[in-house]
Amino acid sequence: MTENELMILPLVALILLAQSVFLFTNAKKHGHNYWLWGILGLVQAPVPTIIYLLFVRKARKDN
Repeated sequence: MTENELMILPLVALILLAQSVFLFTNAKKHGHNYWLWGILGLVQAPVPTIIYLLFVRKARKDN
């Protein structure tokens, strides 16, 4: 790994961790499968957050 990649790695880890915590707490508060959303938040960014905000929250409002 180059020096630039090593400098970016902690930032990426922080973004993934913050996203995971947000998804976990928000899904738990709204009665969704919070462990699934927390784990998905650790794997990739920002797709799980976009899917959660667009589809899961919208489906909850419609019911």
